[in-house]
Amino acid sequence: MVMKRYPQGAAGPFFFMKRAPLHRPDWLNTCTIEHASGSKIEFPVVNDLASLLWIVNLGCIDLNPWYARCDDVDRPDYLHFDLDPVPGADFRRVSEAALLVRDALAKLGMHGLAKTTGSRGIHVYVPIQRGPTQKQVWTVAKRFAQELAATAPKRITAEYRIAKRPRGRVLIDYNQNAWGRTLASVYSVRPTPQATVSAPVEWTELERGIAIDDFDLRNMPRRISQIGDLWRTLLLKRGRFDLERLS
Repeated sequence: MVMKRYPQGAAGPFFFMKRAPLHRPDWLNTCTIEHASGSKIEFPVVNDLASLLWIVNLGCIDLNPWYARCDDVDRPDYLHFDLDPVPGADFRRVSEAALLVRDALAKLGMHGLAKTTGSRGIHVYVPIQRGPTQKQVWTVAKRFAQELAATAPKRITAEYRIAKRPRGRVLIDYNQNAWGRTLASVYSVRPTPQATVSAPVEWTELERGIAIDDFDLRNMPRRISQIGDLWRTLLLKRGRFDLERLS
């Protein structure tokens, strides 16, 4: 977990912290990841309630997990797309863009899972068979995003340079698949006045129309009890896409 700490609360400034503090509980698991600089960083591993409460106690609100497991941190279990509105676009356009992503993935045989970011956009994740390196996953995501943007240039952009993004489009951000990048996790509470949540949603909900504010800390437990965990398939071994089919 990359720690995003808000020492003064949700309305205050935040900072990212990778290295688990030296003064930490003996029972807290860590994962050592070597960076290009040669520095080895011990990240906290958050996989039980006690570890979660520990990281929350450090002032972490939204949670930002690594995209691969500790035994091989360079071979992720999914690829993903971060859909963000460019100025002039609203959440309805983001939802429409997410549906375009869904349909394009389906043509390739991929099954995408959608969730709100809890902020302004939508994340689309695809469970993949473990094997390709993070750079290879990033390359596939980049090609997919650019080709999709070329088919719908009035609705989607894959332009990474902010100044060159056309107004009113939705950015399909593939670069979050780059090594070392992280996104707010599923079910993560966001630092907003309403305590909105990054909520898994069904594609039919996006088709009908939803809003970011529909999902928050207060109503999420009831939603889960009613419809279950829509993202449980992300943890299953079966049904994962083999990216090597695209090479």
